[in-house]
Amino acid sequence: MIGTLYLCATPIGNLEDITFRVLRTLNEVDLIAAEDTRNSIKLLNHFEIKTPMTSYHEFNKIEKAYYLVEKLKEGKNIALITDAGTPGISDPGEDIVRICYEQGVPVTSLPGAVACVTALTMSGQKTRRFAFEAFLPRDKKQRVQVLEELKNETRTIIIYEAPHHLVKTIEQLKEYLGNRNLTICKELTKKHETKVRTTFDDLLEYYKENSPRGEYVMVIAGREFEDIIKDKQNEWKEMSIQEHMDYYEKQGVDHKEAMKKVAKDRGMKKRDVYQSLLEDK
Repeated sequence: MIGTLYLCATPIGNLEDITFRVLRTLNEVDLIAAEDTRNSIKLLNHFEIKTPMTSYHEFNKIEKAYYLVEKLKEGKNIALITDAGTPGISDPGEDIVRICYEQGVPVTSLPGAVACVTALTMSGQKTRRFAFEAFLPRDKKQRVQVLEELKNETRTIIIYEAPHHLVKTIEQLKEYLGNRNLTICKELTKKHETKVRTTFDDLLEYYKENSPRGEYVMVIAGREFEDIIKDKQNEWKEMSIQEHMDYYEKQGVDHKEAMKKVAKDRGMKKRDVYQSLLEDK
């Protein structure tokens, strides 16, 4: 018999947010793999859970994952918990899940608290489509690449940040995205939970006098489609219509189809493009 890996969501602040199913599973499994055993023991003690615990974190995630998978293949059931929230979301849980699939070991997820969705639902920003970026990369090259990709992101963007990096991150987000509307949240589900709808400019002004404290979730408004279209039209209009036609025809687009594309790009009627080309000749 092969065991099962249970991904168990734990509270992100308020202990009452743990589910009955998670509590039962933590009591019944053979082993709990925790991101930080010193932090998780407080949770287990609070609910009087005596199951043995081992560490599984960023610095042992591959080697320890294979060790845990061997235990699962021996028939042991293992629960994976993170410091707060749902394992596999912005933490090393994704690696052991992948390895379980490679080794034919069953995985199931026990739903519960997750900071990104909690912040999104209370943000007042659009919720139908969103892009979760977690923490931006610390590597400068990778960070710039992600910020460039986010410039024209039309979905609501969710970003995590620590207090000592917050101001610098806001400055960079403003540089690449412009002065966007956002909702900034901290102390989610706790007694002093806060969420403020604001802008990057207003936040930077506020933090000149107030030091950031706590872990933050920023829920940032996506870019409007209309603004992207206007910017693109302005770029095209820097070309003459003939240069615009040449751009497509050099790619092998026939003359009539190129006229359609130019008209669409510039927000013009096809006959006006045709007339302009005649006048140029």
